[in-house]
Amino acid sequence: MDNRDETWMTLALNLAEKGRGLVEPNPLVGAVVVQGDHVVGEGWHERFGGAHAEVNALNHAGEAARGATLYVTLEPCCHYGKTPPCTEAIRKTGIKRVVAAMTDPFHQVAGKGAARLKEAGIIVDLGIKESEAQRINAPYLKLLRAGRPYVHAKWAMTLDGKIATRTGDSRWISGEGARRHAHELRGRMDAVIVGIGTVLADNPRLTVRPPGPRVPVRVVLDSRGRLPESCQLAMTARETPVLVVAADEPPLGASKLRALGCEILTTPSKNGRPDITELLDELGKRKMTNVLVEGGAEVLGGFFDAKAVDEVHAFIAPKIAGGMGTTAVAGLGVAKIADALHLADWHAERIDSDILIHGLVSGE
Repeated sequence: MDNRDETWMTLALNLAEKGRGLVEPNPLVGAVVVQGDHVVGEGWHERFGGAHAEVNALNHAGEAARGATLYVTLEPCCHYGKTPPCTEAIRKTGIKRVVAAMTDPFHQVAGKGAARLKEAGIIVDLGIKESEAQRINAPYLKLLRAGRPYVHAKWAMTLDGKIATRTGDSRWISGEGARRHAHELRGRMDAVIVGIGTVLADNPRLTVRPPGPRVPVRVVLDSRGRLPESCQLAMTARETPVLVVAADEPPLGASKLRALGCEILTTPSKNGRPDITELLDELGKRKMTNVLVEGGAEVLGGFFDAKAVDEVHAFIAPKIAGGMGTTAVAGLGVAKIADALHLADWHAERIDSDILIHGLVSGE
């Protein structure tokens, strides 16, 4: 390995990001074909069911791929799925070396792709910028490992940590730029999760505006069956899916909600509310890869108490509400500051007049 390997792999990782929101539950993958010191082909996995990154890069390179090096962010597949094996495409083009950032833990690959390439006389190097590759595919890896989606928590709060005033008013804490960013985030999700309190207080649509690459299912945690038939969610359920999650047994109005197009899911209860772990298990069975928890405070707190949050997106407005306004994250919380959750690999970004704190939940 030399510095050029890292340079070309960085380019492949940047290409992989172009598939975010478009390829899940497949992984994000980017590929670069290098002949000497020149890039002769680039590609990424562009859509679920479409050609893989390696094939796109090799097609771009054409005859220039013969004798070249292929940089790819994930071990090439060696099995027939929605597309033929990439290892076969690589062998046919005359590539002499493959550099992969990480092995693919998917059971039909898991080292077999690299072995197949080596059997064909191709030099294979693994582990170049592995941690970066694992980071961009954290949702894919979690779904494979745990059978549950990767959980994003998002909220907008004042400088003193309030998501609503003492009267419940919350429009608007953040500015237009932050709200646009939040819609872009929604547009990459398989589901947006809120509690019934948020629905009753705000009557939200929870749609993506303008539309993004995905149409998230709108999930309402409603342990006591209070979702009104007249709310925007129920009235638009035939246009954009709505999943109502009840605890222990279907709500009394389940038949009417079903008639409007809502799906009713019953999970075991925990502390009188739908069990979050059971819910995530169900969403994982549906191959949901990324879900966004938007609130309210009790729902956010419940997910944090369950240690179910993987990534945080917190918008902070330069405003002070004071008084007995609603805090951003409720739930049980911790008894000591020493036990407080830490964000790792976090950064701050200014969006107009607001600040976005974005980071990963530390495993420590």
